[in-house]
Amino acid sequence: MAKSISCHSICFFLSFVFVFVNLISCHNSKIELHHENHVALFIFGDSLLDNGNNNYISTILDFRANFWPYGETFFNYPTGRFSDGRLIPDFIAQFAGLPLIPPYLKPGNPEFRNGVNFASAGAGALLETHQGLVVDLGTQIKYFKKVETSLRQELGVAKAKNLMSKAVYLIGIGGNDYLTKNSTMVSNEEFVSMVIGNLTLAVKEIYKKGGRKFGFMEMMPLGCLPYIKARNGGCCIDGITQLAKLHNSGFPKALNELKEKLDGFKYAHYNFFESVSERLNNPSKYGFKDATACCGYGEGRGVYSCGGKRGVTEFILCENPDDYLFFDAYHFSEKAYQQFAKLMWRGTIDIVWPYNFKTLFQADDQMF
Repeated sequence: MAKSISCHSICFFLSFVFVFVNLISCHNSKIELHHENHVALFIFGDSLLDNGNNNYISTILDFRANFWPYGETFFNYPTGRFSDGRLIPDFIAQFAGLPLIPPYLKPGNPEFRNGVNFASAGAGALLETHQGLVVDLGTQIKYFKKVETSLRQELGVAKAKNLMSKAVYLIGIGGNDYLTKNSTMVSNEEFVSMVIGNLTLAVKEIYKKGGRKFGFMEMMPLGCLPYIKARNGGCCIDGITQLAKLHNSGFPKALNELKEKLDGFKYAHYNFFESVSERLNNPSKYGFKDATACCGYGEGRGVYSCGGKRGVTEFILCENPDDYLFFDAYHFSEKAYQQFAKLMWRGTIDIVWPYNFKTLFQADDQMF
């Protein structure tokens, strides 16, 4: 009887080992499959997308958010994001099954295979915009080229090329150029052409390094930011918004030209202007009590004093940032960013076109 029990035990043990080995084999194959289908996210832009790069450069506090109450909700500490919590790239990464994408300038040894964030608060497409205080778009592209070189050295040329071609490149920049335009020597049309020209050059440089799938954000109605309205008796300034409209009219034409010239170039173009306008005009429809700022001072809390470290010490902080469209005088609340990110991810062709971000991330070349 003892021998019978021993035999049964051995058979059970061998069966267990067989199942375990098969599970491990299946698991490893899934890991390899995930690796082959891996889609990274690279981000270029300004404070709407900056997740902390300006923490690590010499700049002024206007272009930093590494102090309370920024980050007070989701992270419970200031990360450098200009909001109470997460930004659009954080949500896009979540929807794509990626971890939080690290800021490029954060010290240490970041993992670039998931992508990296180059965005810098205050940056513009033009070098002259806040020059010396930010990481302009041209420099962001230079940093990207360094990352591409690093990935080739780490993964080998073939795997790095595959990663770069499958990756999605999110670009949202230009607002600071238009907000700081003060030259009357250049017409609005010429100025917009300069900004779009630099954006186009950046896309071409990314394309040369293997980038094929891009996501772009339109300009929002810049003349209706709380900061602008506070300086204009609570009213929008149409002249600033007109620059945004000129940009939004001209940029799709540039994208069509790129599509004709660059083989395999695919993109998602998000109607950010319409999304923001709808929430400004009817905040309650989208769950906001007010289309003003949660943190700041003066009318609509449009004085850019959130945190009390930017020259004006007085500021008022709301109890619940989710009640407000904006967190401070320039930047949105996490709730708003989440709504925008959801539209970018799965929106229909009336809000993001010709593809949405979900399609860019999940579809292979044969499906385009």
